Formats: sequence, C-alpha cells, structure tokens
Amino acid sequence: MRAFLTYAVAGAAMLSAGFAVAQHHDHQGKTDNSHMEHGATVADTREFVKFPPDLVEHTIANMRDHLLTLQQINEALAAGEPEKAAKIAEERLGMSSLRLHGASEVAKYMPQGMQDAGTSMHKAASRFAIEAQNVGVTGEMKPAVGALGQVMAACVGCHAGYRLK
Repeated sequence: MRAFLTYAVAGAAMLSAGFAVAQHHDHQGKTDNSHMEHGATVADTREFVKFPPDLVEHTIANMRDHLLTLQQINEALAAGEPEKAAKIAEERLGMSSLRLHGASEVAKYMPQGMQDAGTSMHKAASRFAIEAQNVGVTGEMKPAVGALGQVMAACVGCHAGYRLK
C-alpha cells in the first residue's frame, strides 16, 4: 500500500510537471514548445480573457495558491495522511472555498467554458476530499488518487484553453 501511494504521488507530480512545461511561454506570449521533437513550434491558441487589472492579480494569486494546495495535498498523501489531504482540499479548493477565492466576483468576467472549468475543479476537489476520507475506512488509496487526478485535469483544461490579459 505504501509503495503504491509513493508511486502514485510521484506519478501525479511528474504529470503535473509535464503539464507545467507544456504551459511555458516566452516573453512574447507565444507557447515555447522548443523542447518538442524536431524543434516544432506551436502557436498559442488559448482564448484571451480580459479581466480588470486588480482581478488579474487576484486571480493569478488564487491560481498560485491552488498550485501550493495541490503540493500540500500530495505531501499529505505521501506522508500517509489522507485525512489531512482531504481537509486541505476541501478548505482551499473544494466547493467550501468559493467565498475564500471571491469566485462570484471573478466569474462575471469569465466566458462560460472557463466558468465551467472552475466549477469542475472545485467539485472535483470536494469529491477528492470525500475519497481521501474514505481511505481511513476502506484502506483503498486508488479512488482518492484518481479523484485528485480529476482536480488536476480541470486545472490543465482551463490553462490549456484560456489566458488572462
């Protein structure tokens, strides 16, 4: 069980790192995929979403906190503390966290697809919290790790489709 957990968390971290590299941009706002085979460069086709300047900073700070939260969740899982991971997830990413992030203020500037991606991420985080709590009863880590993957998939999907200006 401990070995599976270690491999699952390491795999999730590697997957996250791969997506982070895929999202890298150069100073001109173009996707830097120069690390791809054969030196292919791909244009950044994500939709620009215009926010008021103060909300851009607020939203970027929230996204950084989301990344920190994912790191802390992974650390708790790696330490064999799924209940702690559940608490972190629900309080900082789950549906309970919407007021903390000022979601209603920011949502009015988002296209529907971006709103849907955010809602999907918050719901997935709440589902992860439940699955992580279940580990204490069932001893099964797989459903929790799978649910955490869904949280990350919502983040990746949003970042792949949208960018702020």
